[in-house]
Amino acid sequence: VQLQASGGGLVRAGDSLRLSCAASGRTVSNNGMGWFRQAPGKEREFVAGISWSGASTTYRDSVKGRFTISRDRAKNTVFLQMTSLKPEDTAVYYCAQSRKSYAGADYSQYVYWGQGTQVTVSS
Repeated sequence: VQLQASGGGLVRAGDSLRLSCAASGRTVSNNGMGWFRQAPGKEREFVAGISWSGASTTYRDSVKGRFTISRDRAKNTVFLQMTSLKPEDTAVYYCAQSRKSYAGADYSQYVYWGQGTQVTVSS
């Protein structure tokens, strides 16, 4: 499975961005998918996860109400819509495939990782 993340960029505080994660290779339609991020000098942290069906989502507290994760199973693509961006959202964002049908904050449940896309939010 290969995961290709895209959509990052340099934006101002309050702006929006939409990240995409396209999967190729073995189908990921029955697996949960997640987004993580890593800021310079900090550990990688969970941002959002979505179940295989898309019916269940979960978010870290700091992005609730601002970020929305979704997926298009037919296209093997997962999205992260980010609104009201803040400078503290600046990080490299990674998508990942869970080995389970759901996707939570447990780092160990993720099997495949994308290469990351940089998001920079200026104040």
